[in-house]
Amino acid sequence: MQLQLRYEPTPENATKFAENIVAAAENISEVTLDYSVESLQAVDDIIESFRQDGCTADQVAATLFGFGCYIGEVFVRHAGGAWKETAQTEMAAVARFPMVVALENGKLCNPIGKAFKRLQNGEEDNIPYFYQVFAVEE
Repeated sequence: MQLQLRYEPTPENATKFAENIVAAAENISEVTLDYSVESLQAVDDIIESFRQDGCTADQVAATLFGFGCYIGEVFVRHAGGAWKETAQTEMAAVARFPMVVALENGKLCNPIGKAFKRLQNGEEDNIPYFYQVFAVEE
């Protein structure tokens, strides 16, 4: 898969990717994404609509990357997360995207990978549930 991204995929640029997807969701789908935990359902619905339309990850890769950054920003804003370079974490061997989110509770999550999995696997990779699993203290 070849990603054509507007910015370098670094933790410092994750917010820019999220901001761009917020604007795109408003302009294209007339969906307002406000970085709330509840807005993750709208992201899930949009990705499901791609799936229903028969889109492949290759066709919407940059968009999925942007939604992954948006999901990550929800973790950053509501679960005490911080973007990290994947190579600098224990996820280096398993996460194929260059950045992940480290949470205050010690968990690492891959929101960009989750956006791609949601398209590929459907409801079993539900995004609101993903947030609940990683953000809730045990």
